[in-house]
Amino acid sequence: MKKLVALSIISLVLTGCVNPGKASVQVDQLQSHRFVLENVDGKTLKSTSAQPEMAFSAQPGIGLLKNISVTGVMCNRFNGQGKLTEGELKVGNLAMTRKLCADQQLNTLDQALTDMLRKGAQVDLTQDQLTLATAERTLMFKRAE
Repeated sequence: MKKLVALSIISLVLTGCVNPGKASVQVDQLQSHRFVLENVDGKTLKSTSAQPEMAFSAQPGIGLLKNISVTGVMCNRFNGQGKLTEGELKVGNLAMTRKLCADQQLNTLDQALTDMLRKGAQVDLTQDQLTLATAERTLMFKRAE
């Protein structure tokens, strides 16, 4: 019995470490908003010929799985239908144009964003700052209306 109580306490403590009580981003917080990329992996985005951005709109969903439409441009235009679940955005069927841009930074961002959205990225929205993050990369956007 003592082992069961100890195991229960440990599991509650670990659950608190995994979910620190911060509310996950909800679809309604993102929908109908456009965000402009400002920062990549802690470094300010160099001035580019095109302004990288992304926008969101809500789609009907069931339960905790919320469908969301994602559109935007890095070097190429992209769009897709994804799911936002417990703060993770995953867009499995992302469509993108296939042009090669003169700006190598934008070409690199195309691939990075595609990988992030297909594999799943943690989403954080603090005031007007949107952050998409994986273990490999962090993209920070500012709301632009």
